[in-house]
Amino acid sequence: MNERVETLEVQADEAGLRLDRWFRIRFPEVTHGYLQKLLRSGQVRVDSRRVQANERLEAGSQVRVPKVVRTPAKRPPSLTPPPGLSKADRDFIERMILYEDDEVLVLNKPFGIAVQGGTGTKRHIDGILAGMADRFGDRPRLVHRLDRDTTGVLLVAKRRDAAARLGRIFQTRAAAKTYWALVKGVPKPPQGKVEAALVKAAGPEGDRVRKAQPGEQDKAMHATTHYSVIDRVAHKAAWVSLKPVTGRQHQLRAHMALIGHPIVGDNKYEGGLDLPAEEIEPKLHLHARRLMLPHPGGGQIDVTAPLPEHMRRTWELLGLDEGKWG
Repeated sequence: MNERVETLEVQADEAGLRLDRWFRIRFPEVTHGYLQKLLRSGQVRVDSRRVQANERLEAGSQVRVPKVVRTPAKRPPSLTPPPGLSKADRDFIERMILYEDDEVLVLNKPFGIAVQGGTGTKRHIDGILAGMADRFGDRPRLVHRLDRDTTGVLLVAKRRDAAARLGRIFQTRAAAKTYWALVKGVPKPPQGKVEAALVKAAGPEGDRVRKAQPGEQDKAMHATTHYSVIDRVAHKAAWVSLKPVTGRQHQLRAHMALIGHPIVGDNKYEGGLDLPAEEIEPKLHLHARRLMLPHPGGGQIDVTAPLPEHMRRTWELLGLDEGKWG
């Protein structure tokens, strides 16, 4: 028996999870980059096969996991805050809470903080939550993501089983997400659908996505967004409601830029120049306004987040009425 490797069976309540999400739930300490390295080298396999991170798991499948990854997960979460977690960070999370029960936590994410760690990112919501097991009774787990500069509703599971159930809800697209954005110009028609497959592309402003070109089907990510104009400021700008069907990285930002109406303040997708008014703050005007989905314990979750300060000031400046739309 190879003591350096363990084989873990996929449980019935984990069926349908992507391999990378299964890892995030079981081994939150393992970063996505490290998992990719393990997959490339064949150290992580499913049913003895080399697979990619987006592999869908089936109940009963055997996942080969190096012992070096498995060992940290045997330790229960510490109920003592780590020395590096400040009272200010704990208060920061408490102020964000929009809704909480025994299984889920819904936060109102502010502008400018990363949801997860990455290159050069030391302070992020996932890391702060990890240090609050004493507050929540377990290590809270992110269910979905928002970009660093996107604000609004962020769903967190307080237990592993809740995270697995919520993950499946998101996979079946039973979660209804509504975003508000201010875009340059006024989309025509005022209601429509953007269907454009996306591929990742590095650029001077960091990682971004672009429309897939012919011949790139193997790496293209299907993406669909519904949009609707709520109000307009002459021909200069429009307040739009965005409802993503899929959940790709930068999907809303890229899709609006593709139809010629980038989101105001979005430097990666040509929304940071020629703002509709000089007084508008050059920050991304994209807000996760509302999230509706089945509760993992039964019933329904329906949470709305108020506009962040920079968008509220813009709404006042342009004479837009936040109360006009739910």
